[in-house]
Amino acid sequence: MAEFMTETEQRSPGVPRPGTAGEPRPGTAGEVRPGTAGEPREKAGDTGPLDGQEAAVLLERTRALVDPELRAAVESLPGSMRRVALYHFGWEHADGTPAAGNAGKAIRPALVLAAAAALGGPAARVAAVRAAAAVEVIHNFTLLHDDVMDRDTSRRHRPTAWTVFGDADAILAGDALQALALRLLAEDPHPAAVPAAARLADCVVELCAGQHADTELEQRAPDAVTLDEVLAMAESKTGALLGCACAMGALYAGAGQEEVAALNGFGRQAGLAFQLIDDVIGIWGNPQHTGKPAGADLAARKKSLPVVAALGSGTPEAAELAALYGKPYLEEEAEAGEIARTALVVERAGGRDWAQAEAADRMALAVQELSRAVPDPEAAGGLLALAEFVTRRHS
Repeated sequence: MAEFMTETEQRSPGVPRPGTAGEPRPGTAGEVRPGTAGEPREKAGDTGPLDGQEAAVLLERTRALVDPELRAAVESLPGSMRRVALYHFGWEHADGTPAAGNAGKAIRPALVLAAAAALGGPAARVAAVRAAAAVEVIHNFTLLHDDVMDRDTSRRHRPTAWTVFGDADAILAGDALQALALRLLAEDPHPAAVPAAARLADCVVELCAGQHADTELEQRAPDAVTLDEVLAMAESKTGALLGCACAMGALYAGAGQEEVAALNGFGRQAGLAFQLIDDVIGIWGNPQHTGKPAGADLAARKKSLPVVAALGSGTPEAAELAALYGKPYLEEEAEAGEIARTALVVERAGGRDWAQAEAADRMALAVQELSRAVPDPEAAGGLLALAEFVTRRHS
C-alpha cells in the first residue's frame, strides 16, 4: 500500500467509518476542493480547474500530441491484430471502414506529459510523448483483457472487441499491445527510456497481480472479503498505472529518485480516488454517459468498494445485501427492480457515502505527495487539474 495511511487502513478491516449509515461524513481536513468527491461543484464564478476547463485543455492537447504516435504504433501491428486494435480504439468499425470513434479520455498519457512539464517545462513534455503513448497502449491492453475476463459487452458506447472478434483475437490483440508499448520505449533514444521501460514492465506485473486478486476475490462469499483487501487490489489495478504514468513523466524531466517516488505516490492515491468514484458510477451512473447498463456491477455481483464497505457496515442492510449477493442475478429479476433495490440497500448501508468520503481523503493524500515533488502550486496546476477531473465525475 501507499506510504500514508488513512483512517480506513487504521481501523478494523471491512468496517466503514463511524457515523450514521447512509449519511454523508463531514469533509476531511485537507481536501483538494470543497464538496463531495465524485459530484460537480456548483458555484457561480468558478473558473480554472474546478469547472474542468483546464483539464479539458490538457486532455485535448494530449490527444493532439500523442494520437499520431499512438496511431502509427497501432498501424504497425500485423493485420489480424491491427483490425482488433483499431476497432477497440474507435478508429475503425468492425468491417474495417473508418470511424470517428472515442479512443478514451487520455487521462494516463496526460499525466505523463503534465508530470514532465511540471518538473522540466515544455521541452520535457514534448520529449515524453512516446512514453505517454506507451502508457496509453498498456492501458488499452488491460482493457481488452479485462473485458474478456469480466465478460463486459459494452465499452465506449459500442460492443467490446471480444464480442465482435471473439475471445482469442481480443486476447492476442491485447498481448500485441503490451509488446508494442515496450517497443515504443526500446526505440526511444531519450536517456530516460530505459528506466521508464523497467518501471512500466514492473507496473504490468503489478496490474496482472491486481487482476488476479480481483478474480480471486470474486470467487469468495460476500462476507469473506475485507475492505483493506479490495483497497489493495484497487491500488494494484488502477493506482499503479496512474502512479507509473506520473513517475515516467518525472523521469523524462530528469527528476531525482525522491521526486519520482513522490509523483508515483501522487498518482497512486489519485488512482484510488479515481477507482472509488468509478465504482460509485458503476452502480449509480447514467448509462447514456457511462456506455454501460445501469447497475452492471451489481448484476455481475462485483465486490466493488461501495459494496464491500456496505457489507462491513454492521447495519441491518448489510445482512440484506449479503443475502442478495449470495445468489446469482437472473435477467427476469430486472423487471422486478432487483438492481434498483440492491443499489438502495448499498446506499442505505453507507457504501456510497463512504466511497465518496474516502475518495476525498485519497485526494488529500495525493496533494501531500505532489507538494513534495512540485511545491510550486502553479507548476503543479496541470496535475491537480487532471486529478480534480477524474474525481469529480458524476455520470
